Amino acid sequence: QVQFVESGGGLVQPGGSLRLACEVSGSIPSMYGMAWFRDLPGMSREWVAAMLNGDRPDYADSVQGRFTISRDSAKNTVFLQMNNLKTEDTAVYYCNAVETVSGHYYSVRDWGQGTQVTVSS
Repeated sequence: QVQFVESGGGLVQPGGSLRLACEVSGSIPSMYGMAWFRDLPGMSREWVAAMLNGDRPDYADSVQGRFTISRDSAKNTVFLQMNNLKTEDTAVYYCNAVETVSGHYYSVRDWGQGTQVTVSS
């Protein structure tokens, strides 16, 4: 059974940076990519960034140019480098394996616990 363990969240001032990590245990079929999602306060979970096998990374407009998704296949870990953080980035962040349907990303495994990111002065 695949499990995701997210870490690296914390409290940071606006303009600051954080690097999130997602350790993946278990095997994910190569047909799936990996992505980060977040739960904004009072809102439903939204997609943030995705990395499909062999494709370029993809980002939501709200984080384009500030966030970077990457992976260390040897360590089975996916990262999210977040720079120039804004108060509206405050959320619980999750990773998951994803499939693409009609240009949208859908999670294909159970969610982990997530990691809280709070951007505040």
